[in-house]
Amino acid sequence: MSLATDLGIGVELEHGLHASVIAMRLGDRLGVDVETASQTFYATLLAHVGCTADAEIGAEIFGTNTATHILPTLFGSRTEMLVAILRTLPDPGSSPVARTAQIARRLPKAAAHNRVHLATVCEVGQMLTRRLGLPTSVQQLFAHITERWDGKGFPGRAKREEIPLPMRITHVARDATLQLTLGGIERAATVVQARAGGAFDPAIAALLADEAHELMAPEGDGSAWDLVLNGEPSPRLVLEGESIDRALAAIGDFADLASPYLVGHSAGVAHLAAEAARRRGFRPEEVITVRRSAFVHDVGRVAVPARIWQKPTPLTTDEWERVRLHAYHSERILARSPFLAALTPATFHHERLDGSGYHRGARGPAIEPCSRLLAVADAYHAMTEPRPHRAPHSPEHAASILSDEAGAGRLDGDAVAAVLDAAGHPVPRIERPAGLTEREAEVIGLVARGLQTKQVARALGISSKTADRHIQNAYGKIGVSTRAAAALFAMEHGLATWGELPISRTADRS
Repeated sequence: MSLATDLGIGVELEHGLHASVIAMRLGDRLGVDVETASQTFYATLLAHVGCTADAEIGAEIFGTNTATHILPTLFGSRTEMLVAILRTLPDPGSSPVARTAQIARRLPKAAAHNRVHLATVCEVGQMLTRRLGLPTSVQQLFAHITERWDGKGFPGRAKREEIPLPMRITHVARDATLQLTLGGIERAATVVQARAGGAFDPAIAALLADEAHELMAPEGDGSAWDLVLNGEPSPRLVLEGESIDRALAAIGDFADLASPYLVGHSAGVAHLAAEAARRRGFRPEEVITVRRSAFVHDVGRVAVPARIWQKPTPLTTDEWERVRLHAYHSERILARSPFLAALTPATFHHERLDGSGYHRGARGPAIEPCSRLLAVADAYHAMTEPRPHRAPHSPEHAASILSDEAGAGRLDGDAVAAVLDAAGHPVPRIERPAGLTEREAEVIGLVARGLQTKQVARALGISSKTADRHIQNAYGKIGVSTRAAAALFAMEHGLATWGELPISRTADRS
């Protein structure tokens, strides 16, 4: 989640992790107790967990990425913040006249939006940390995420020591990390010291400035991942069973907040995909994998500017490339954790059997059944949701499109049937590739599993002679003469049969 917030606010990946390392070093120098250290650890990691809240409004107001100008001044003076806002309001490349007009039009909106945005960040932070399984003591810290030492923050109900110590440490560590990336250790020390007594607790700011090189020096290969995992205060928090699903669902909702058009998408896909997996006969552990993958499949959306998700007109080439990369960003986030990396379907949900999908351009054999099913569930749910450039498709129209996609060899026909069944549609007759009949497609799927002619016959309740005739007809249509070639064709076109069917003893092990 910390990595996702990095992408959401437009800073370097691991920004939150590095800030957490600095925060823990500060806490150690300050001699804080174990409970304070634990609260500081989680608060610093997730300080920007509310960053996707009302992102669509910011997209309407600001012409450029706020990370460039506004983030460095979050803890600065009001004058610094105003200058930053004025720089961010105009569209890039605008003429002087246009810039002036845009500032005049957008500044009142920015002022009105600011207080609402700060309140939203606090509320969303508290809600998401609760769903992530963090203790109440950590959740409550997020009521102070936008407060300042001098009492001039928002909502302005706390100042000085009234702001919990973990949050005062978090403020210094987060700003120091950002300034460090912008200009090195000396800049970070200078800026933090200048903000002492204003935004920051003077004692903590002075400690950071005095011991800047020791507190902010990188270790090892420069990645903070292992440092953070090893530095988590004891007792370490552990999620099990349903608490894992609640946390993953929270991450999905965090991503969906990037646009009102996306709200509820991840949860809806998870429900649909899990039900389809059950109806498809997937094993219980596979159903869990599909559901959990669906919750987080779009977490990479946060790396795409909200204005793109809100755009009602056709995307430019550059914008479309950014959209295509959201699946890659999901993979970057999930791959760091061995547990989450196992949710492979999450990063394959835009792949297609014919290689026309993204971001890998994977083809049939490389796309596993769980991934194929999630791809269909995601497509169906997206089509039945409104988007800024179109009204929602009717369920019937979406079902028709999916059936056509299966017939064209882009989506798995069995996955389409399962998803449509789960969505309450009559299961359509899917047009099979190469002119195969439904029975021939079944036969090829069984042959792909390694079943011999007699086993195919028993599985389908037909005679061996009839089974052999279907096999020969199918081989002729798809232009193959061996089981391996038929298996490759079956995988590429989504015909491989799965479920509680026997596998031939002569089949290759894999």
